[in-house]
Amino acid sequence: MAKLYENEHPVKAFGWAARDASGVLSPFKFTRRATGEKDVQFKVMYCGICHSDLQQLKNIEWSTSIYPMVPGYEVVGVVTEIGSKVEKFKVGDKVGVGCLVGSCRQCEKCDNNLEIYCPDHIMTYNSIYTDGTTTYGGYADIMVTDEHYVVHWPENLPMEAAPLLNAGITTYSPLKYFGLDKPGMHIGVAGLGGLGHMAVKFAKAFGTKVTVISTSASKKQEAIERLGADSFLLSRDPDQMQAATGSLDGIIDTVSAAHPLLPLINLLKTHGKLVIVGAPDKPLELPVFPLLLGRKLVAGSAIGGIKETQEMVDFAAKHNITPDVEVVPMDYVNTAMERLAKSDVKYRFVLDIGNTLNKS
Repeated sequence: MAKLYENEHPVKAFGWAARDASGVLSPFKFTRRATGEKDVQFKVMYCGICHSDLQQLKNIEWSTSIYPMVPGYEVVGVVTEIGSKVEKFKVGDKVGVGCLVGSCRQCEKCDNNLEIYCPDHIMTYNSIYTDGTTTYGGYADIMVTDEHYVVHWPENLPMEAAPLLNAGITTYSPLKYFGLDKPGMHIGVAGLGGLGHMAVKFAKAFGTKVTVISTSASKKQEAIERLGADSFLLSRDPDQMQAATGSLDGIIDTVSAAHPLLPLINLLKTHGKLVIVGAPDKPLELPVFPLLLGRKLVAGSAIGGIKETQEMVDFAAKHNITPDVEVVPMDYVNTAMERLAKSDVKYRFVLDIGNTLNKS
């Protein structure tokens, strides 16, 4: 007997899905909705693998997983069909879809192009769409998305730079919003993984001086020589941290494990800003007096809205900013997840969907 997801929509689709919290992915036949009047259908070429894919596949930390699950929200492809009222795209265009495929379009956040902060936002996968069906992500051959949530992909930007749609916007947005994008500023980046390496690249492109802060001394060479950071702080070294006290205008904290905030707060100048973009699974302790005595700010930031995501992609194309990626075939995905769990990637895996998704 056919499963519901095999016939709930008219358009046949194929991808890889996890059926349970083991997180193991395998080939999966499902369906997409017909291309509506404001929809864009596109052939998926590349899809990035994010750490949150791993967390949601295994239903850890958030415990909101819906199975079967087709992950993927760093998706780049080529338009194959458009709806009758689509205005921004045409067949053959290169396009990208990030973390969002829906929002209410009526609230103050949506009016201000901040769809991610809409209380009714709909994630690209592991969410419930307006028609009551589960959303499936980019580990698949095709996607159908409302044009509002689709961005133009610049011709000179490699399609395998797909992680810009999550890791890129997650670091670009707070740098811009909190005013940490001014030439001559001194910006710290805590953590050097998928998010951290993008924060370094964008901060350097904005003309700031960048210091990478890490618990691992082995990251120094790659931070400075590979990514172009100006300096490196080993956060385990009290002497280094003491010498850098009060030296930073802002810090983008990308660390997703539990970690002390006080050492980072102490690195800030008066009026300095510590912006957290990592998502530790346990509450962090926040010391108040250093904030009061330095008029310092601790804030959080998610991805940006769709308008800002387009701005970020265009900026990346103009300044030749791309994530450092390891492109892998679709059938390598489970191995990639195992390696990702051990942080064994520099710095993002990208699935070559277009060339390696074997439907047989």
